[in-house]
Amino acid sequence: MSGAAAPALRSRLRAWLIVLRILSHLLRGLATLRWRFGRLTPTQREAEVQQWARQLLQLMEIRLDLRGNFPRQGPLLLVANHISWLDILVMHASGYCRFVAKSDVHHWPLIGALAAGAGTLFVERASRRDAMRVVHHMAEQLRAGELLAVFPEGTTGDGSTLLPFHANLLQSAISTGSPALPLALQYFDGASGSISLVPAYIGDESLVASVWRTLRTTGIVARVCVGEAQRDGGRPRRDWAAALHAEVRALMQRPWAARQG
Repeated sequence: MSGAAAPALRSRLRAWLIVLRILSHLLRGLATLRWRFGRLTPTQREAEVQQWARQLLQLMEIRLDLRGNFPRQGPLLLVANHISWLDILVMHASGYCRFVAKSDVHHWPLIGALAAGAGTLFVERASRRDAMRVVHHMAEQLRAGELLAVFPEGTTGDGSTLLPFHANLLQSAISTGSPALPLALQYFDGASGSISLVPAYIGDESLVASVWRTLRTTGIVARVCVGEAQRDGGRPRRDWAAALHAEVRALMQRPWAARQG
């Protein structure tokens, strides 16, 4: 075997071992949802979801770097940029919240069932009627004191730039007088400190290809920067979306500084 081929083989073997561990963890998660979740209190369920997400990140050898205090109670709307299929897992590992996600996620093998079990609200983005249904449901959840999370870009970016925010999902916070909290998600190469594009899930790439590339890469750090909560203050919905966009962009521009552990 050539010197160049040996590292590639080790990378593939390592990735396959991780895949087996992940599948086992996903199946344990499904078993927990089916057999144990119904007997747990809401607080216990939230802790279970967070612990499961943290363990999955560890199995994937991705380090979580949480900057700031992730909120523990609502009513609060978390507003974050969107890069990857990893984003929901990374945020769940930071703290429990309920997500608003596109309906496609509901149909992902294993992941869709786990996301639904963790309380995700699914929306058919092409349907205005369904979007309104979800906004009303979000308002109900905020009135009940829930933590909800949205990705107002509406699609994924590469993590180095920020796409414009769609303001429609902010309506639930405006209707209920709830604050919104900006968060910035980014992935870094732990060795160099440069932004890693490896986990990005963009364009026409398949989910399998994106997952496989991520699992074959070592030293990925997922950074979550938590900003300051703000209210709409009577601003039009689009103006508030622009202000939150500016806050998320500022969080993304914070310099990288590696942490140990």
